[in-house]
Amino acid sequence: MYNSRNIIIGLVIFIGIFTLPFVFGIGKKNDAPKLSLDTPKINELEAKECIEDTDFMRSNHMKLLSEWKVSVVRDGNRIYVSEKDGKEYEMSLENTCLDCHSNKEEFCDACHTYAQVEPNCWSCHVGPEEVK
Repeated sequence: MYNSRNIIIGLVIFIGIFTLPFVFGIGKKNDAPKLSLDTPKINELEAKECIEDTDFMRSNHMKLLSEWKVSVVRDGNRIYVSEKDGKEYEMSLENTCLDCHSNKEEFCDACHTYAQVEPNCWSCHVGPEEVK
């Protein structure tokens, strides 16, 4: 009980320091990146469609890629059947995804930087700008 004043002062200082980043961030927003779909392959397509719907790909692409990795590496299955139209695609990051989305810096990296995530795709796969 004799140190209650010091404890209360310490708690107030701790709470003040802890909430400081939140206070300075109030009212500020970080705009989402504008994705560039301007690649030769995409420009050749009549209908600008991915293997699944845009909303599905935005929210589930990492889950889909993870499932592809397990299916290809562990099960030997290399064919993906799209849920939206039943078309078959090769399960390949380099030959399917990066064939259309060859602008890795403007497409993949823009969102990953914004979301502050570092996918481990590039520990095995070569990014399109590195291919000579």
